[in-house]
Amino acid sequence: MGSSLRILHLEDNRNDAELVQAMLVADSIACELVRVETRNQFLAAMNQGGFDLILCDYSMPSFDGRTALALAKEKCPDLPFLFVSGTIGEERAVEALKNGATDYILKDRLGRLAPAVRRALDEAQERTQRKRAEEQIHRLAYYDPLTGLPNRVLLQDHLSQTLRNCHRDNTSAALLLMNLDRFRDINDTLGHQNGDCLLKDVALRLRSALEESTQIARLGGDEFAVVLRADAKGAILLAQTLLKALDDPFVLEGLPVDVRASLGIALFPEHGADADTLLRRADVALHVANGTGSGVAVYTSEQDRYHPERLALMGELRQGMASGQLVLNYQPMINLKTGQVIGVEVLMRWQHPQRGLISPAQFIPLAEQTGLIKPMTLGTIEAAVRQCQAWQRGGLNLTVSVNLSVRCLQDARLPDQIAKLLDASGVAPGRLGLEITESCIMGDPERAMEILTCLNRMELKLSVDDFGTGYSSLAYLKRLPVHELKIDKAFVLGMMRDRHDAAIVRAAVDMGHDLGLVVVAEGVEDQQTWHGLVAIGCDAAQGYYMSRPIPAADLPRWLNESHRWSALIHMAGR
Repeated sequence: MGSSLRILHLEDNRNDAELVQAMLVADSIACELVRVETRNQFLAAMNQGGFDLILCDYSMPSFDGRTALALAKEKCPDLPFLFVSGTIGEERAVEALKNGATDYILKDRLGRLAPAVRRALDEAQERTQRKRAEEQIHRLAYYDPLTGLPNRVLLQDHLSQTLRNCHRDNTSAALLLMNLDRFRDINDTLGHQNGDCLLKDVALRLRSALEESTQIARLGGDEFAVVLRADAKGAILLAQTLLKALDDPFVLEGLPVDVRASLGIALFPEHGADADTLLRRADVALHVANGTGSGVAVYTSEQDRYHPERLALMGELRQGMASGQLVLNYQPMINLKTGQVIGVEVLMRWQHPQRGLISPAQFIPLAEQTGLIKPMTLGTIEAAVRQCQAWQRGGLNLTVSVNLSVRCLQDARLPDQIAKLLDASGVAPGRLGLEITESCIMGDPERAMEILTCLNRMELKLSVDDFGTGYSSLAYLKRLPVHELKIDKAFVLGMMRDRHDAAIVRAAVDMGHDLGLVVVAEGVEDQQTWHGLVAIGCDAAQGYYMSRPIPAADLPRWLNESHRWSALIHMAGR
């Protein structure tokens, strides 16, 4: 044996105990025997612990081996327990082995003692190693090795149990899914090791922000989940608490790193009665929160691409495209210095025969999911070019701008397809504008740069749309071959009431001018905002204050009546 063993020896005869120790030492088993005689002494020694083995006489005046075995198995079930007795019979020996004894040795056959001790210790070590391996397998099966949090498997078990309890008690439950915004950028910039450090730190903050009874799990990557018994209000409050827990910067390699997150919420019983449904619907809400930048989103069926009504709408969209239900309107953009109309943006609406007018916010995501967005976009460009051609023939020279989707901007065939449309119509490339969002660009920056560079060489007018809602860095933005920056209406709408929105709009105007871009403000809905934009030097504006989107046939008449914009410019200059 290696180091000296500590053996607890329950024996009322000191001479027998000394003989046992001598036999073990003679067989090269170094040991320290702690002899006890009574129940209280035995319990005290067991409570103290630190023993490798228990040797026990079977029959003693004040205590018996059968009771000692039961106590030992209760307190230390894995500790080897050997009877060394002169009075144990075969039936008692068999009963003892059934009750958990490791072995029994008769006192007149102590030559068996050392081999029995060695065998018992080896078996105990094997059991310990096997138990540790089983615990490790269990931990790997049910816990995340990086953060120590429960994993997806354990979360689903806990969620299922929570839903059963809530169903029984007629109470509510909520599932929150969270991921980190721009975690991939952090990984790519600082390396995966720092990304792992960040995930561990995030897990600690989230765990500390929750009550002990609230279950949190890491599902993989940068995605976490929280299960709690609460209604929608309680779930939203907790989501805000979790976001607040990430407010303070994290420190990676001595650098402060700001981390933001998005959360999707699904509720029981409103959004689903089982774990799988709630997980899927919380994921739908999470995608909405990611896409809108809102931080928190609660599931609705309108968001869900697999909802029966949404699936029906997908089929109807294909039919609607074929039967001409998609109609184009045009919203003017006006130069804030001269009052002149400098162009129009094409905005599509779906005139559904049963459902009525359907907004792009409802059917454009459907088109992107089904792949219809490419033919839809090319059809829109073709119609816009034809309309531009018709206006030119009537003496009206306007730039017509069309929105591009992510899929279109990643399609290497797009420049050639547009070139063919322009060649067929005779419209100058500079009369066609293409608007792309920041998120559209950042999906695959290098591919987007290639396509945009090619379109720029064709002399098309390129714009960054909804500026301020995406994640593009200024360093990347200045490389883009674009001509125009369109400030998202979310900031423009509030700029006269909210100093933060006003600061963002002002900064966007200044930055756009520093980059040599024309700056257009979207969402101008009142005269006060018009004057505010003029005051900070914004170049152009678009919004309901000037005109709602109107059919192409109505645009010439609107232009004839739009002399009031020049008057407004004149008034602003006085």
